[in-house]
Amino acid sequence: MCELKAGSETLKCRSNNFPVGVFRAWSTHFFDTRPIKAHITINTCAVTISNRLFSPLSMFLPLPSFSQESQQTSADFRIYIENHTRNPDDLSRKQVRIYQLYSRTTGKHVQILGKKVNANGDDGGKYALLVVETETFGSHIRIKGKESEHYICMNEKGKIVGRPDGRKQECVFVEEFLENNYTALVSAKYKGWYLGFNRKGRPKKGSRTTQRQQEVHFMKRQPKGRLDPLEEFRFTPVTKRTRRARRLKTNSKRN
Repeated sequence: MCELKAGSETLKCRSNNFPVGVFRAWSTHFFDTRPIKAHITINTCAVTISNRLFSPLSMFLPLPSFSQESQQTSADFRIYIENHTRNPDDLSRKQVRIYQLYSRTTGKHVQILGKKVNANGDDGGKYALLVVETETFGSHIRIKGKESEHYICMNEKGKIVGRPDGRKQECVFVEEFLENNYTALVSAKYKGWYLGFNRKGRPKKGSRTTQRQQEVHFMKRQPKGRLDPLEEFRFTPVTKRTRRARRLKTNSKRN
């Protein structure tokens, strides 16, 4: 145990192997007379400074890692995210949407015919209408045919099948938004296995798919004859001409 006075404050250091003479030499050259509150522990890496003034001695002394606690918090939050995205709870708020999935390879739409699923559906076909249940946490979705009421699922062999009960993890997919404006659907249970169809519209095994393949690229489309939800929010830009027309219209009503 050694003590060093710097100004009006006393610096304490605890070390078994650190020579006091060296510490005194450093303090003579680097510490000024202004008060600096510090508690230094050499070799144990515990340094706290509660003053805005930092001496050049701080360049030589090992400073502790203050981000250790923040790293621990971020690690715990990452584990929390992974657990909840893999196993979403039943109490999560769900959103239900109806749209079609356009296949990039076939040029047609995914349709659920009971136990069979293919990508040969016509635009606006009753079996191509999909009811998509979206979990608000983690972009997890369940895809159900509106007509057949069967869910798209992937079994342990990577085969795409339709099932009446979609509560199992095999029927949950995670949306991945690609740079080319397409969407890929990867299995939430089997990592790296994607929902995909070949050129004939037949389902492809999940173990033979990758994100870069066109067979796994889809685009969301509204059913034929149904307006895009964004149509309701479109507006007419206001120009000088439209303002003049509005004034003329109001004046005619007054007369």
